[in-house]
Amino acid sequence: MPSPPPSLPSKKRGSTMRTVSLTYLVALPVLTHSFNSFVSNHCRSCRGRPFVDLYALRVDVTREDADNAGEHEEPRDVDAMTRRRLFVMGQSIVTSGALSWVMFGGAENNRALATDEAENKRIEIFEKASQSVVFIDTFTERRDAFTTNVLEVPLGSGSGFIWDTDGHIVTNYHVVRNAKSAQVAILSDDPSLLSGLAVDTTTKPSSMRVSSYGGSSYGSTSSKQAVFKATVVGVDPGKDIAVLKVDAPAKLLKPLTLGTSTGLKVGQQSLAIGNPFGLDHTLTAGIISGLGREVKSPIGRPITNVIQTDAAINPGNSGGPLLDSSGKLVGMNTAIYSPSGASAGIGFAIPIDTVKYIVETLITDGKVVRPLLGISYLDSRQAKTLGISSGVLVLDVPPDSPAAKAGLKGTRRTETGLIEIGDIIVKVGDTVINTESDLFQAVESYKPGDFVDITVNRIVAVQDELVTQQLTLTTQLQPSTIYEVTVS
Repeated sequence: MPSPPPSLPSKKRGSTMRTVSLTYLVALPVLTHSFNSFVSNHCRSCRGRPFVDLYALRVDVTREDADNAGEHEEPRDVDAMTRRRLFVMGQSIVTSGALSWVMFGGAENNRALATDEAENKRIEIFEKASQSVVFIDTFTERRDAFTTNVLEVPLGSGSGFIWDTDGHIVTNYHVVRNAKSAQVAILSDDPSLLSGLAVDTTTKPSSMRVSSYGGSSYGSTSSKQAVFKATVVGVDPGKDIAVLKVDAPAKLLKPLTLGTSTGLKVGQQSLAIGNPFGLDHTLTAGIISGLGREVKSPIGRPITNVIQTDAAINPGNSGGPLLDSSGKLVGMNTAIYSPSGASAGIGFAIPIDTVKYIVETLITDGKVVRPLLGISYLDSRQAKTLGISSGVLVLDVPPDSPAAKAGLKGTRRTETGLIEIGDIIVKVGDTVINTESDLFQAVESYKPGDFVDITVNRIVAVQDELVTQQLTLTTQLQPSTIYEVTVS
């Protein structure tokens, strides 16, 4: 992909047009004089005298003496009429040619110019950031029904972005979930860097990939992609983040500039780059339309402080970057809210402050360990059907776990077939718990191994009446289960 010509700022473009206009005004008399000379040399009645007065536009007409002017006029000089028509035609040609040169930039600029400074800025951001956005293809193994051979078949595709020059690629966990292998395609504008690498210019069976620029944006040649096999460094299903690694030359890897999600305001411009429906390196623009949202991760844990944007996000955009108006990374696109499965103008991105912490932990340790109570619970929406309006209902407590040793009780079925409601967690430390999201946030403020006070409501039968008792139990938090994905 050849390097794009620099965009022409609007101020510079305006001054250039004024210069061209002045040039036209200076050149017009010269062109008109040349035209006069040509006509004078080929018109028998105008030899030796000027044809056109440029400023008065006078044309000589032969008349009789003033004494006979009132009686009759001589017939119009045919050559004078010819000169007038030629003058109008020539002047039109000169004017239209000069104006066309002014409007379309002449031969030195064969590329359409942006209409304003904001558009130029957006183009500049995309052309720089697109080389940091990667196309991820995932594959799984399937046994052939006739030959019993194990075949590698496409599983899906997604987006990601280059984190550093060591080859780390950041994407969503659900992009590589259930995959046996993955490959990453990286754009390059330097053909020398692609020498000896697997260069992809064809459509993969797992996607509808087309040429990124089709030879129209940067020049006469289409961009090329170098394809690398990816290995997994670590995943965090609870935050839907995965870190891959490719063995690529450092000069080919161009990391995005990190911004911050702290201080973002609703109404700021947002740019999303990704590979929706397999159409690689697609740019969509919008605004940040909400902050502090909450979505669920692939394992059901809530992801908090999520950024909402109306920039179009579709299947395939997952794992791609969300940029601000300066081209800095402020989030990673992860989910959409849509009844149809396509963009409905409500997309969500994990804030970069969260992504940065998780990614650095995964690169260093290969895993993220979180504190857990070690229990299973009932979703708050289902609990409401049982008359539980606040708190988290405990469904099961594993035997011999710290929670069981602390005295937490789960929901069970009695010998008579009745359902005995378990403990309802209403407070962790000093934090009031209304939903399971509150429970996760409260527990995450601690570390694995810490002891924490859990306040529960327990329904007991006293003299054939159900009575709610409030108890405070102390339990030790467990480290989270280490999730692994079989991408090699």
